[in-house]
Amino acid sequence: MHVQTWPLTATKQASVLANDWFIFAGSGLAVALLVWGLIGFALARWPRRSRPSNDPPQFRNNYPLEIAWTAVPFAFVCILFFYGYRAEASVDAVDPHPDVIVHVNAYRWGWQFRYEGGPLVAGATHSPIIGSNDAPPPELVLPLNETTRIDLTSSDVTHSFWVPDFLFKRDAIPGQVSSFDLSPDRLGSFPGRCAQFCGLDHAFMTFLVRVVTPAQFAAWRRTADAR
Repeated sequence: MHVQTWPLTATKQASVLANDWFIFAGSGLAVALLVWGLIGFALARWPRRSRPSNDPPQFRNNYPLEIAWTAVPFAFVCILFFYGYRAEASVDAVDPHPDVIVHVNAYRWGWQFRYEGGPLVAGATHSPIIGSNDAPPPELVLPLNETTRIDLTSSDVTHSFWVPDFLFKRDAIPGQVSSFDLSPDRLGSFPGRCAQFCGLDHAFMTFLVRVVTPAQFAAWRRTADAR
């Protein structure tokens, strides 16, 4: 059986975050290789001698070198800060005119998805502990390559809206509405779950995000509205 160990990048926002991660990971690896290389060079160039030898020339200050090893890391950190800030601003940006608006309410232990203009999708997770219903987890249906605004809140305790393949997680806090955009660019079904411990059945508080074509989404809305 194939087991997926690496999350997909199933939204435009996820691609931005993945690129930012690779920039930081690559930068960290480059610094590590530089440090390891300098250590290796020092070990090869000045090996430990079995007999005492004269000390090498001693000096107290090297101002150009000291300025360089201060300025270069500072510039490096500034560049990484710029890329990180730009990625975060892009992911947190909210389109004033989204294609779809969904009001998401988290509760113990389930999810409610209310589409602006209809329909309403809700469901409590199956619980082997307290014996909830055997219905499948609720589905959040989103259109491909369109912007969906999520207005997230909670009706009881703090929960967390997490879709691993979207590389995105946001807390659902009682009394507060947190808004963000999702722009799926990959068809398919993607599991979601609550990532904030919220009580007895936290581990079973799941949902499913299903990304469909705009035509399929319009047909689904018509069918769902008619129920």
